[in-house]
Amino acid sequence: MSERLVIIPTYNELENVENIIRKVFALPADFHILIVDDSSPDGTGFIVRELQKEFPKLFLETRIEKDGLGKAYTHGFKWALDRSYQYIFEMDADLSHNPEDLPKLLQALENGNDVSVGSRYSHGVNVVNWPMTRVLLSFIASKYARFVTGLPVNDATAGFVGYKRIVLEKLDLNRIKFKGYGFQIEMKYKSWKKGFKIIEVPIIFTNRVAGESKISANIMGEAVFGILMLRIRSIFGTL
Repeated sequence: MSERLVIIPTYNELENVENIIRKVFALPADFHILIVDDSSPDGTGFIVRELQKEFPKLFLETRIEKDGLGKAYTHGFKWALDRSYQYIFEMDADLSHNPEDLPKLLQALENGNDVSVGSRYSHGVNVVNWPMTRVLLSFIASKYARFVTGLPVNDATAGFVGYKRIVLEKLDLNRIKFKGYGFQIEMKYKSWKKGFKIIEVPIIFTNRVAGESKISANIMGEAVFGILMLRIRSIFGTL
């Protein structure tokens, strides 16, 4: 059994899900895939179930309702911890994260790091076809997170991340509260506060070409106020 699992949350990703699955399985390194689907009404889950007939290393968990990115990932993390996976990765379904970068994130973990972050901002701004407003929001949110928390990561909101098993075992996944950008920052911050070594791996992020973005004003607001709450809880020892 592979030690490597890629968790991909989906909601209405009918146009992308088969493509991302095939690209991951085409890699020379052996990765398993777990799709965590929030009962997509567009038939995303049906496509995955059909592909399972072709790919025995493809798994599907269907959640009853759409309950946020963070909840989907923690569901996937717990699923992975119930099995023997040693390296667990998270990535988007919309091909904004290039599957060919997965081996680089894996190598960073094998080289002694605990968390590897596919970073858009560690070497300038490496984003393709994103509206300037989105680039600025994401970039400023990451800089804001670093300023408020001290987290030594340039791309705190990155959603292309690899974790060693021990990191997820040491974090209390039941206490991960946030969903969108806030979830990504919370995971990195709590990992860092636990003393785990985080490294950024430069990637090029490409805006989705099919399907609709799930980013909303509420998710951005959660990031802004969530960062302050993380810092306050850290000061009072209640993380």
